[in-house]
Amino acid sequence: MNVLHIDSGILGDHSVSRRLTAAIAAQVRADQPDATITYRDLVADALPHLTGAHLMAANAKPEELDSKVADDVATSAAVLEEFLAADTVIVGAPMYNFSLPSQLKAWIDRIAVAGKTFRYGENGAEGLAKGKKVIVVSTRGGHYSSGPAAIMDHQESYLTAVFGFLGITDVEFVRAEGLNLGDVSKASAISEAERNITGLGKLQLAS
Repeated sequence: MNVLHIDSGILGDHSVSRRLTAAIAAQVRADQPDATITYRDLVADALPHLTGAHLMAANAKPEELDSKVADDVATSAAVLEEFLAADTVIVGAPMYNFSLPSQLKAWIDRIAVAGKTFRYGENGAEGLAKGKKVIVVSTRGGHYSSGPAAIMDHQESYLTAVFGFLGITDVEFVRAEGLNLGDVSKASAISEAERNITGLGKLQLAS
């Protein structure tokens, strides 16, 4: 059992998404003592955003690459291998300005690779990362799961779409929203999310 734990919240110890992903990882350790958990902090060890040089490197010979691009290609390969090796992926995904942290988007750009995690054929796109489970910790300052603001949700909807594109249909959300609507709302949202994590019991992980 290989689990990949991803954090992208920029608030450090004040990050609710980090608190909740840590709780899920602890639950995994309790339920699956033999599980291997690989951790990647996308803030402490931020990935560069994609460049044209990086994309063109796929068709270049190793000796044609300068050291900076070669290092970037090697980093991408390591990030992709972590993802491919994982049976279950825990993703901390706070909503920033109705979407994802740019750090998380940079990670997605490194795992959405033609020929590795998806391909195009006669019938269109086919995801190649089937069989994985993704648990997304979704944290939001307001309420976006329903009501008038739902149209502004480009966070959970995007993650569902991109993981589905890669062939992953088992995507579960642990949500805490209304975090910026006062102390009572924040405490209630966190408590509910933690109850949901505890209520999962033996986490139904991919195997």
